[in-house]
Amino acid sequence: MYPDFEFKNQILFFTMDEQIIDGVGAEKAVLIGLITPDQDEIKAKEYIKELAFLADTAGAVVVGKFFQRMPCAHPVTFVGSGKLNEIAAFVKDNEVDTVIFDDELSPTQLRNIEKIIECKVLDRTNLILDIFARRAQTAYAKTQVELAQLQYTLPRLTRMWTHLERQQGGIGMRGPGESQIETDKRIILDKIALLKEQLKKIDKQMITQRKNRGKLVRVALVGYTNVGKSTIMNLLCKSEVFAENKLFATLDTTVRKMVIGNLPFLMTDTVGFIRKLPHGLVESFKSTLDEVREADLLIHIVDISHKGFEEQITVVNQTLEEIKAADKPIIYLFNKIDAFTYIKKDEDDLKETTKENWTLDEWKNSWMAKNNTPSLFISAKEKINIDELKDKLYEEVKNIHVTRFPYNDFLFPAEIDDEV
Repeated sequence: MYPDFEFKNQILFFTMDEQIIDGVGAEKAVLIGLITPDQDEIKAKEYIKELAFLADTAGAVVVGKFFQRMPCAHPVTFVGSGKLNEIAAFVKDNEVDTVIFDDELSPTQLRNIEKIIECKVLDRTNLILDIFARRAQTAYAKTQVELAQLQYTLPRLTRMWTHLERQQGGIGMRGPGESQIETDKRIILDKIALLKEQLKKIDKQMITQRKNRGKLVRVALVGYTNVGKSTIMNLLCKSEVFAENKLFATLDTTVRKMVIGNLPFLMTDTVGFIRKLPHGLVESFKSTLDEVREADLLIHIVDISHKGFEEQITVVNQTLEEIKAADKPIIYLFNKIDAFTYIKKDEDDLKETTKENWTLDEWKNSWMAKNNTPSLFISAKEKINIDELKDKLYEEVKNIHVTRFPYNDFLFPAEIDDEV
């Protein structure tokens, strides 16, 4: 699906597969990444694959990928000037619409890159915000996304108004561009303040809704984006939460009542996390993430078929720490075991066995032994080990339930609607 890579003079070039250009009318996009001491070639390739998935989710067709080895990102142009000119030539020759960088660009970098490339330039943050804007369905989610977009746009207004700037500065040379920028800044600041007030009102409504749910145990599904949270939610609760093989298919929090045996509890499907999740989104989605903060039990869903799933676990755990929800009881749920593959090691190979050569059983033994944390391995798609998951859920929820109702293990709280 993606272009192949090859090295030449420590600069990573690419070969383009014409078959990937199959989106009629879709924007053509080129992806740019760096190989640095902190981000080796393997990581850089994996991150660009994720960026390509983000671009596909946004409706773009990836026609090329550029990498460059550098100690760190160039403060002015992100990549070197020679590489940027090479990208500009490719963009012109192939009529590329958008160039996407796998890191957040400063306003200065954006301005300088656009002058040379002469096409639309996005960074990872801007791309994620665009996907969130496309996926937002409710007024609540749309308000949260709009706030994050405005906070991202505010420091980049100068770049947007270069067509009104004068070529010279000094006395008598202040043009309408400067006054227009100041006007726009005031408009955006006023809009941000208004959206924050709207979110405060929504926060109060959400708090009231959570109080009305009584004392039912709350279980929240968390995990990296596209690991199968909504599919598992639909499977367990027999609901119809939207699920798709795209990043951030779910933005709005969904709460359903679930009963295992004679034990009722609430299950919440939450927005997925991702590497370099924009801070503005974390802030604007505060109420959504409150569902995670106030949960009694977290089910951390992991896509074990993904080669970098351990790094994805780290990203999710770091985000949980950021929102102060890392100290909750947790079950690691490794999904997609039906798609799990490993590289079988040759008997003649004397090299040390790496994690790529681990079988599923070896992964199970590894994770089940870590910190005595419950770890289950399932396939939501093929419905493998679902009964085992229900048994573990029953056990964990019951332990919380009996502490809440010490005189009657199964004293049901007031009934609530199946759909919250």
